[in-house]
Amino acid sequence: MPSISVVIPTHKRGDILKQCIEHLEAQTIADDIEVIVVSDGHDEPTTELIEKSGWKIPVKFFEIKKSQQGVARNKGVREATSPIVLFIGDDAFLNPDACERHLIAHNLNPDCAVLGFTTWDPGIEITPVMQWLEKGGWQFGYPMIEKYAHQFLPESVQHQFTYTIHLSLPTKIARLHPFREDITLYGWEDVEFGMRLRKSGVRLLYEPDAIAHHHHSITLDESLKRMETLGISLMKFAENIPNFDRVPHGFKRIAYSVMAAMPTMAGRHRKAFLKGMKNV
Repeated sequence: MPSISVVIPTHKRGDILKQCIEHLEAQTIADDIEVIVVSDGHDEPTTELIEKSGWKIPVKFFEIKKSQQGVARNKGVREATSPIVLFIGDDAFLNPDACERHLIAHNLNPDCAVLGFTTWDPGIEITPVMQWLEKGGWQFGYPMIEKYAHQFLPESVQHQFTYTIHLSLPTKIARLHPFREDITLYGWEDVEFGMRLRKSGVRLLYEPDAIAHHHHSITLDESLKRMETLGISLMKFAENIPNFDRVPHGFKRIAYSVMAAMPTMAGRHRKAFLKGMKNV
């Protein structure tokens, strides 16, 4: 039986998925890995890639009706045969020892979730907005949790950092807490998932030595459009989920509005975010 099942949702990105799996083949514990790829909707090039590639590690492939990433992850968890599942994106390229680092963390800290570190892939052009997203925490908030390296994050904030581009947890826990399948808009599903893990007493450990490189270029226009979508989905989540704490209220909402009037990177993103919130 493998020690870790790597669950990868994918959607029409066969060329990038191929590179993702090649990085898994190069893992220090490759003999203890199974890969579970779940295609969110049919894609012939991805199907051909899986069928024609002679991977050095076991790769299971499933297709589901076009839904969303949470549904794909749930399918992957159901098919996993190892005690630990590692969620990654199809554009997350793991360092060779990343899976081993996750397993070591779980051996030392049973029944917890483990967050690995993710940064932009140096092999792609890193645009100014990508640099800002990484440093400002709008894409990933790793600068905010540096002081918790190799430690558990405070329970009060851990749900904000359950980034499923690079997150592992015991398979039994993942099966007890599947991703919601009734919300199809992009964004916030990680936070909602993290809220339920926290409520059930599952702590989040930060393991910065497990490193993934995010192979995904973003332009400013794409980032602003994404922020508008996040604003829309935030309000939808708030309508359906009690105690969802990401909606800015009071002084925070006023501060957002003030900063949205400024022609800065932060201001433009807040403006797009607020626009999405108002368009629901």
